[in-house]
Amino acid sequence: MNASTPVFIDVAGSNIAVRQVPGAAPGIVWLGGYKSDMLGTKAEALSAWTAREGRAYLRHDYSGHGESGGDFVDGTISKWLAESLAVFGHFSKGKQILVGSSMGAWIALRMVQELRKVGDDRVAGLVLLAPAPDFTIELIEPVLTKAQKRDLSKKGFFAEPSDYSDEPYVYTRALIEDGRANRVMTGPIDTHCPVHILQGLADPDVPSGHALKLAALLPADDVTLSLIPDGDHRLSRPEDLDMLKRAVGDMIQRAT
Repeated sequence: MNASTPVFIDVAGSNIAVRQVPGAAPGIVWLGGYKSDMLGTKAEALSAWTAREGRAYLRHDYSGHGESGGDFVDGTISKWLAESLAVFGHFSKGKQILVGSSMGAWIALRMVQELRKVGDDRVAGLVLLAPAPDFTIELIEPVLTKAQKRDLSKKGFFAEPSDYSDEPYVYTRALIEDGRANRVMTGPIDTHCPVHILQGLADPDVPSGHALKLAALLPADDVTLSLIPDGDHRLSRPEDLDMLKRAVGDMIQRAT
């Protein structure tokens, strides 16, 4: 498999697109955000960096995203988590660093929990960018308007304009209800590995207080919180990408 050609794995009837480049362990596993795909700026920057470093790199699109099959509106955290675990189990070998962006940070934290349940301790570190764990509960539900609540009740979804796409963001009742079953910020979170959080203070989507709350829930682990004064939610400027690569490089050194 090369970086330009995805392969597909069937997960519960969805064709999941995967790109993998072999290399040294610990490898890097990219987990994208809500309605993002694995060919975005940050994922591609890591692809180039891992190639130069001779480091294994694994990424995929959730169902309803990018090159994967399925409908976006059928997605839930549980569904995308199951797909991520399937890709991780099928394609990765040895120690891995999970790099989760926005919703991908939620997926990463849930992956660690589920992997530990089955005795898989291969996750050697987490790098979380603008992390949005529990975003349906913490960031969406508290600010729902009457119209949005009505749409959720009658239509099963509501749509909001997006700053990142010409198409609106769709939030379904199933996504929100399933989010409650996947909460991670209800108490101390034991990842059993070091965590580095990168958070922009000018992020209009995930407030810095959310990252601070997450960091406070990681008392048993070695946590680094890097606040970027003018960083937005994308964290895709050259200086942001440099910081990301440094964070991943540092995590690799600690894992070897």
